[in-house]
Amino acid sequence: MKQEIRTIKYDAELKVEAYHFQGIMQKFPNHFHEYYVIGFIEKGQRYLSCKNKEYTIEPGDLLLFNPHDNHACEQIDGKTLDYRCINIQPEIMSKALLEITGKEYLPYFTSQVIFHSELVSLLRELHQMIMQEEKDFRKEEIFFFLLEQLIEEYTEQEVPTGNLEQSTEAKAICEFLEKHYMENITLDDLCNLTGLSKYYLLRSFTKHKGISPYSYLETLRIDKAKKLLEQGILPIDVALQTGFTDQSHFSNFFKKFIGLTPKQYMNIFRTAHN
Repeated sequence: MKQEIRTIKYDAELKVEAYHFQGIMQKFPNHFHEYYVIGFIEKGQRYLSCKNKEYTIEPGDLLLFNPHDNHACEQIDGKTLDYRCINIQPEIMSKALLEITGKEYLPYFTSQVIFHSELVSLLRELHQMIMQEEKDFRKEEIFFFLLEQLIEEYTEQEVPTGNLEQSTEAKAICEFLEKHYMENITLDDLCNLTGLSKYYLLRSFTKHKGISPYSYLETLRIDKAKKLLEQGILPIDVALQTGFTDQSHFSNFFKKFIGLTPKQYMNIFRTAHN
């Protein structure tokens, strides 16, 4: 029998827990939590009972449990379960809602199972970043954008869109990122620079520029890296000069964006100069 793996990580920046249960066969009796649970199944099928409703859930389905939502589940296909979720304490959810809506309250999710949800891919990315203990503020971007989508679509609360922030803040952020792209930048740095809250900064910048702050930073780093590689600078040195933690991270990142490894890209120009 496949070994059960149960991994829990606490993210000190987001102040949330991430659970990963892999190879699980056990039946979970009717129970509830004191916190919000946002989860999905990666592999396997489950019979779920929640608040007197019954569901058959499978990969691609999104689960939303409010505090005190009673639920029970068991496997129905004879296969093990791969389940992943993030747990958000009410006080942390309330603070996040204040960032997003300008109001401090606790949302109530009206749907507990969202079949074949497009948001699962976003949740999977956030979960993976927490599990890998990544520090990039892309993690906070995903966290806020995911909650905003969930609140807009699956609660009865109306989320105000707000007005676009003046371009002076977006310009200041761009200038800061262009000057400090090789450093470890935090979302707090950008908030201190502009005086904006995290969520409002993310939303206003993204609406104004058409790209999120972290994506803007990613684009900057790749653009700078390309110029250095074109000069024949070795990938390991380029990684250090463009803000990447190590060469492996840089190589994977570069290939995802450009479709070539840094060495392949550098060799194109080395060949051209010979």
